[in-house]
Amino acid sequence: MTVSQAALQARGRSTTCTNLTCLSLEHRLRANKKIQGSLLTTGAQTQPPPPVTPPPDDARRIRRLMLYFGMVYAVEGIGQTDGIIAQPLTYYFKEVHSWTPVQVTAALTAFNFPWIIKPVYGLVSDFVPLFGYRRKSYLVLASILATGAYLLAAQMEAPSRLLFMLVLTAYAMAIASTLCGALLVENGQRYSTSGVFVNQQWLWFHVSALSSALIGGLLVQNLSPAGALHGAALIAGIAPLMLAFGTWYLVDEEKRPIDLPELKLAARRLLAAFRMRPLWIVALVLFLYWFSPGFNTPLYYHMTDNLHFSQGYIGLLGAISSAGSICGGLVYRYYLAGLTSNRLLQLSVVLGTATTAAFVLLFNEVTAAALHFCGGVSAMIALVATLTLAADYCPKHSEGFTFAVFMSITNLASALGDNVGALLYQHAFGSWLTPLILVSAAFTALAWVLIPLLRLGDKPQGGVIAH
Repeated sequence: MTVSQAALQARGRSTTCTNLTCLSLEHRLRANKKIQGSLLTTGAQTQPPPPVTPPPDDARRIRRLMLYFGMVYAVEGIGQTDGIIAQPLTYYFKEVHSWTPVQVTAALTAFNFPWIIKPVYGLVSDFVPLFGYRRKSYLVLASILATGAYLLAAQMEAPSRLLFMLVLTAYAMAIASTLCGALLVENGQRYSTSGVFVNQQWLWFHVSALSSALIGGLLVQNLSPAGALHGAALIAGIAPLMLAFGTWYLVDEEKRPIDLPELKLAARRLLAAFRMRPLWIVALVLFLYWFSPGFNTPLYYHMTDNLHFSQGYIGLLGAISSAGSICGGLVYRYYLAGLTSNRLLQLSVVLGTATTAAFVLLFNEVTAAALHFCGGVSAMIALVATLTLAADYCPKHSEGFTFAVFMSITNLASALGDNVGALLYQHAFGSWLTPLILVSAAFTALAWVLIPLLRLGDKPQGGVIAH
């Protein structure tokens, strides 16, 4: 996984379509008919239907969902462990405890486990309502957990206790991301707007991440390692409160009791999903697509120890990468939304390979800024391409679980790639970054040969697959 992809892993607007959250919304709202038969099996060629204007009630619900998805992922951009606390935490471990890149990467991997088991949250939410709600109650409780854990972390310095509290925040953010993903799939399939919703989420994630990177860098530059860490934790603890209020007032969800006959039927449908060959192929492609030896932590050490960048400038580079991702989201919205799923995936592989390999040209602050910006653009396009693909293949009545499985696969692949990259950097390449960059680029390029396995044909983005 490249440095820009690692930043992705990382889940205000009026009611009129006048700014970022609703740019070109009606242009993208399509009355896509369900694609009959699995394209994975038949390779059928389809033509995207003409765009239509949604009914007023649907348009209102979509606007509320766009606002909510933007809000959730703005909070995620601050509150995830690769958000505002990421640079202060790495700097704290490096300077105060003298941890190596392998040790830091291994510690950060602990934050990936809550994201790897996302299907558990989706399964519980799909089948067991809490206080009558499948989504809202869990989202509010997750927000409160995140706030409490961050506020406690702001008072700790021992690595073991600190990591424990941050793992709790990772669980809270992973739960929120999973249930927000379930809402995305349910409504994206209903209104044929999966790509629009995915782009909306990650566009505002990077708007938030841009600010988080700048603030995190300034904290490290101007405070002690411990002071920067605690300040970042306090800021991260406040953000989830906005999510709690937004969930309660923006998410329309009917109360429903636990229905045992329906639960049994849903369980049978879920078991049937495991026997669907197309889902296994999508899962395999997603894993191999996102697995490549990452160089996020090695790059931080290289910029700090070899290039002697200031911590403030390293934080600025994170903001520049997020700015690139914002531009990537806008490029998608205006120019790429009409591409077929197949073409979008191919484009993402070409851009990802080129921007990853280009990091061999890194030698000063100017080249670092250009590379981070371009990497952010390509990473955003890759993210939209793969998440839209995953959303389109989720079967009805188990959307939360299936989408969470797909996302867990990408998180697992990314975590493994990061650890492999750190090990190669320290033990195989003698802390030399260039060969690691080339290996990562080669793995990204190999994803091209996986795309034909999907047999997407001319499937439009948002075209739901009939299972």
